Amino acid sequence: MDRNQAIGFGLIAILLLAYSFFFGSTEPTQQTVQETAKVEQLQPTTAPAEADSLVQARRTAALGVFGAAGTGEESTTTLENNNIRVTFNTKGGQVEEVLLKNYKTYQGEPLILFDSESSTTDIAFTSNEGKRVQLSDLYFTPSEVQEVAAEDKKGKTITFRANIGNGQSIDQVYTLYDDNFMLGYKLNFNGLAQQVSGENLTFTWKDDLKQLERDLQHNRSKSTINFATVEDGYDYLSISESKETISLNEPVKWVANKQNFFTAGIIAGSQFSAARLTSSVDPADTTIVKTLASEILIPAKDVVSGNGGEFMFYFGPNDYKILKHIGYDFDKNLDLGWGIFSYVNKWLIIPAFDFLENYIGNYGIIIILLVLYIKTILFPLTYKSYLSMAKMKVLKPEIDAIKERNEGDMQKTQMETMKLYQEMGVNPLSGCIPMLLQIPILFAMFNFFPNSIELRQEAFLWADDLSTYDVFARLPFTIPFYGSHVSMFTLLMTASTILYTWSNNQINTMQGPMKFYSYLMPVIFMFVLNSFPAGLSFYYFVSNIVTFGQQAGIRYFVDETKIRTRLEENKDKRKEKKAKGGPSFTERMQEAMRQAQEREQQKRNKAKK
Repeated sequence: MDRNQAIGFGLIAILLLAYSFFFGSTEPTQQTVQETAKVEQLQPTTAPAEADSLVQARRTAALGVFGAAGTGEESTTTLENNNIRVTFNTKGGQVEEVLLKNYKTYQGEPLILFDSESSTTDIAFTSNEGKRVQLSDLYFTPSEVQEVAAEDKKGKTITFRANIGNGQSIDQVYTLYDDNFMLGYKLNFNGLAQQVSGENLTFTWKDDLKQLERDLQHNRSKSTINFATVEDGYDYLSISESKETISLNEPVKWVANKQNFFTAGIIAGSQFSAARLTSSVDPADTTIVKTLASEILIPAKDVVSGNGGEFMFYFGPNDYKILKHIGYDFDKNLDLGWGIFSYVNKWLIIPAFDFLENYIGNYGIIIILLVLYIKTILFPLTYKSYLSMAKMKVLKPEIDAIKERNEGDMQKTQMETMKLYQEMGVNPLSGCIPMLLQIPILFAMFNFFPNSIELRQEAFLWADDLSTYDVFARLPFTIPFYGSHVSMFTLLMTASTILYTWSNNQINTMQGPMKFYSYLMPVIFMFVLNSFPAGLSFYYFVSNIVTFGQQAGIRYFVDETKIRTRLEENKDKRKEKKAKGGPSFTERMQEAMRQAQEREQQKRNKAKK
């Protein structure tokens, strides 16, 4: 080994020693770091677990004697029939979601009327320890779903029980019968009469209504809280864009969150003690139709008596065939109008519509047949009204002569015209009375079509949904009071109304501003009805066409020459009667008025001189 090799091996040995000295402890150090990291990773998971335990302990302590039910596992279970599926949560034992199986939203999605994201219910009470307890703080154990039968009905029932200890418990029993939208609810505090303080429990219900229909503004205008008190019956919270609150310090029978075509409500088996109802809306928030909130007081004696308090939930459509069987004025959640208009819909329109619906699947055809049905009933009135206008037309030459003779003296013209009518045996009001008798049906339709769930999402011609406006064309701008869309059914209704008005003006004596207004009204209605349901506009369009056809037929069979002859005969008979018995009381009054007017005119002439 020469000198250079010795130096090289020496340097290599020094490097190996240095490497082992400085880097030999790297592996233990890395292991320590890894162990430290593991501890740090475990700490975040351990800390929340400890925190949850502390929170749970505090929550249990806050519940006092009800703390035994403050722990448990959260899960869901369901009851369902052919109409609805109801989902319950074991935490609170309350309804979490309601799906209406046979309906869709305007977007074609499943119609969930009630869910945990938008709607919450709860029941709160005060214990004898002064602690406020809510059912949502307690965990309930569900029983097996059992079959039940009552009278001729079959269904299913489930019980949610929160065990308090010492044989004490809170039971919530739900019963859903087949082919039904009613959910039976029974609340029973077993052996807890000494543990509950106060006279009432508080049932709270907050519902952020989701948009189920296309027209948000119309949806809002039809959404509110309806209720019925034991003494005064049905009433409602006024529809407004501002916050509305009402306190009912009297027994209440039911409270319902009502929308266009669907309602979610609760009905007391006996009665609620009182209620506070609130409705609010944020016009800028297009995700929520309205927020409806209710605080309803349940008598504690009903719940702790041992028999339990009994209630009924309704989750379903505003269908008169269903609602009328519930009772307690609950059918008024379907707005059929007030007074006589409501009775016209219940007794005349709905039975005919339901009959046609049993045999015909096209709702456009049903509306056409409904028009023919109504027009057949009203034909005697239409005939009498036309006959009255025909008499006025026959007398038009005499009326024009009176106007020309009096040169704008309206009072004298009116008196002489009335005298002419009396001589000819014509009653000028005989044409108005038949028209007035048709008004209840006319206005009843304004409530029937916008609220008829049968028309919801039913298409006809270019209209996708007869329960809302049809969109024949979209405008790139918004016309005030009209909108940004064109409803073709409304345009057809307007054109047919103008045609009908023109036809009437050919046979009546209307002149001046009144004639102008008769053409202006259809244009005004075009603006008003542009955003109304297509079914309503289509009904009025068909109604105008049928009425026009009826009048054309009547005109063909009515001989104006014979009418003139009959009027002349009436005039001769009245002359003979007057000659025998003298002037009638009406004629004497008219003569006295005429003489008084002449004296007044003479005084004016003297004053001018």
